[in-house]
Amino acid sequence: MSGARTTRATPGMPGIDRRTLMKLTAGTAVAALLPAGARAAGAAEATGLHGLSVFGDLGYPPDFAHFTYVRPDAPKGGRMSFRPPSWAYNQNPQTFNTLHSFVLKGDAPPRMEMTFTRLMTRAYDEPDAVYGELAETVDILEDGNLYRFHLRPNAIHHDGSPLTAEDVAFSLNILKEKGHPLVSQTIEEMASVEAEDELTTLVRFSGKQTRKLPLIVADLPIFSKAWWDGRDFTASTLDVPLGCGPYKVGDFQAGRYIEYERVRDWWGNDAPSAVGHNNFDRIRVDFYRDRTVAFEAFKKGNTRIFETFIAKTWATGFDFPAFHAKKVIKKEFPDLTPAGAQGWFFNTRREKFADPRTREAIGLAFDFEWTNANLFYGSYVRTESFFENSPMKAEGPPSAEELELLEPFRDSLPEEVFGEPWMPPVTDGSGRDRSLLRRAVQLLTDAGWTRRDGALVDKDGNALTIEFMTNAPTFERVLQPYVDNLRLIGVPASIRLVDAAQYQARLDGFDFDAVGRRFTLEATPGEGIRQMFSSRSAMVDGSNNLAGIRQPAVDALVEKLIHAKSREAMTTAARALDRVLRAGRYWVPNWYKPVHTVALWDEYGWPETKPRYEFPVETTWWYDEEKAARLDSQ
Repeated sequence: MSGARTTRATPGMPGIDRRTLMKLTAGTAVAALLPAGARAAGAAEATGLHGLSVFGDLGYPPDFAHFTYVRPDAPKGGRMSFRPPSWAYNQNPQTFNTLHSFVLKGDAPPRMEMTFTRLMTRAYDEPDAVYGELAETVDILEDGNLYRFHLRPNAIHHDGSPLTAEDVAFSLNILKEKGHPLVSQTIEEMASVEAEDELTTLVRFSGKQTRKLPLIVADLPIFSKAWWDGRDFTASTLDVPLGCGPYKVGDFQAGRYIEYERVRDWWGNDAPSAVGHNNFDRIRVDFYRDRTVAFEAFKKGNTRIFETFIAKTWATGFDFPAFHAKKVIKKEFPDLTPAGAQGWFFNTRREKFADPRTREAIGLAFDFEWTNANLFYGSYVRTESFFENSPMKAEGPPSAEELELLEPFRDSLPEEVFGEPWMPPVTDGSGRDRSLLRRAVQLLTDAGWTRRDGALVDKDGNALTIEFMTNAPTFERVLQPYVDNLRLIGVPASIRLVDAAQYQARLDGFDFDAVGRRFTLEATPGEGIRQMFSSRSAMVDGSNNLAGIRQPAVDALVEKLIHAKSREAMTTAARALDRVLRAGRYWVPNWYKPVHTVALWDEYGWPETKPRYEFPVETTWWYDEEKAARLDSQ
């Protein structure tokens, strides 16, 4: 990097130049300058903040050295290879044909976000807090509508060019204008972003933003403005975008594998939020169209870490030499995060699924108890709520505070919303609970379906059928007994197995009857929850509103939730929302387990403490050379 960068006085703190301020924020001196509670996102005025949280409950002081859930002296080196359990935006765990993962077009590989930095980064042991990464500090001004981010002066792109406030402004603005709908719609209330000078970015909000939106914006990727000049941001590309994060793209073959290489002299290594992270020299993601094939690759050592979501595999799949020789081990790690919503979502955009009685009838044909006992080895718990395994789950009759939110919509809501929340039925475990199947037939009759020529038809003669779309062959054995039960009640059902690219395209365009999906909600839901439930996202390609929910009460409760001024108010709104969603019968709820089931070749180490809100294997684990040497000698 060439050229010099000048220091200057920081607005709002006369007489203190920026470099002096940076030194102060490493200690406790600046904390004394901050008003109580000023770290809450949306606080009226505050300067020199080292972190932000929605409700002002930061767990780390300004002088913190590292997060408590990392090993700060973790060894660097080695490699890891895995099949990512989670992904975002247009990323696809089965294939890829683009390296641009923040737009709607194309299938990108998971973990491209590791090649970019962000203004601030999440602390995974807190519900929503973020701490400085590219930004050393942030000021909150103008009644919480203006955020001034002060950037680290040593930040550079991977080609050595300076990373400036112009890059930040370009990145945030283009994500709002042309980014994936899950980004662009979420940050609508970000009014403008501009570079005040080379190392200062101003982010202005509309005044209608939620308390979490500044944190969401601060966690978005930062690109190189110069690299994207003259390129189409919305297009797919296999050109490697110029990054600035702790990893860069290494070797790859589209659709087969990609390797991420650690940037050894990354400018952010000494940031407290990065200490103890990014320990592997190389992270490899391999792509398999089938989970069974992926597990076979793991058994051979081609993949080194494998989190399995198939109960049968975990219970019976470890009869192979490397496991018996204790080269491969099995570990369970607690999962204390909200389990979220996993289920088969009905596409209510299609008229045949418009009536909730039809949807409920179809759901009654699924026998979870039989499935869990016979296919899952009893390892799962039935999902009941959209906010499962969290305080936001509705239980019992609504509280007075919940009723206050629900009463304005009483005339448009089912009466059950004002009593005990809807629960999926408990079957007799026979696989064909006749009482539930009879109830399903009655519900179909009540919904207006009549039998004609051996088929159930509506008043216009349209037949009721349902196709379950999946891209995982392993789900066929789960779905087949369900399909058989549906046929017993007169609903011809089928399973459509599609390849990865077609699956993503049909998902983005809502071209399905029903589809299985898991959404993991955050401990502090933000604008992104609109993408799951709000009416305005129902017809936006690529949104997470798979069911096509369009319900005024839901819209209002979502806004109450994300604009809540306290965690208690947020929890109340979430519980009320959960009652309405569950009463809508928008899905057939699936199952969850409160642990991560992970198999690995015994060459890795991990911190003693797992953060409550994430399982960051690739960023906080490390390669253990002593274990690896023992492994090689066996």
